[in-house]
Amino acid sequence: MNFDLPILAPSILAADKAQLGAQVQAMLDGGAQWIHCDIMDGHFVPNISFGPNVVASIARISDEAFMDVHLMIAPVDPYIEAFAKAGADIITAHVEAGPHIHRTLQSIRANGVKAGIALNPGTPASAIADLLDSTDLVCVMTVNPGFGGQSYIALEDKVEELRTMIGDRPIHIEIDGGVTAKTAPALVRAGADVLVAGSAVFKGGSVSNPSPYGININAIRAAVG
Repeated sequence: MNFDLPILAPSILAADKAQLGAQVQAMLDGGAQWIHCDIMDGHFVPNISFGPNVVASIARISDEAFMDVHLMIAPVDPYIEAFAKAGADIITAHVEAGPHIHRTLQSIRANGVKAGIALNPGTPASAIADLLDSTDLVCVMTVNPGFGGQSYIALEDKVEELRTMIGDRPIHIEIDGGVTAKTAPALVRAGADVLVAGSAVFKGGSVSNPSPYGININAIRAAVG
């Protein structure tokens, strides 16, 4: 699939879970290109979200939905197949989640989906220098993972360093945490091309009043225009 850059990926962590399907469809109707699913285990991060069954339910909503599955869990490897079968188009694992991240990336690709690698705010870009040839996406956490709605941590220099390291490889740089119309422009200038947004795109909208979703998405796009 080809997508307009930067790609907007609403995080369903910020959605009303009682109306999840309708809210995802409203996001797609409002211009979202990817749907970002934050999977948390209460172990690797201090929160619990949902599992493969919810991802599968979202994936069935629309063929338009590119499923961006972010595993904030440890261990990762035992769950890769389940999320791949659930409909993930890309699965991202944290470099901090286990000692054999290269094996994890190989396993993700072996299950027929693209492979991403995530970095916590305190983890340097150099930690993944030897993994780039096994990676389709680098996710830079600009909050400490575990909860939505946190304050943004400015890491534009880290994004610039990663873009230089990546060179001409076809690898996305995704930003996850605190993305708004205010923070997005500097991140895109630094080299990011996928923006995960939760509160900033869901605010003010509902299933009965979905128009704010498109307005919020377009506001971020206009800011980086």
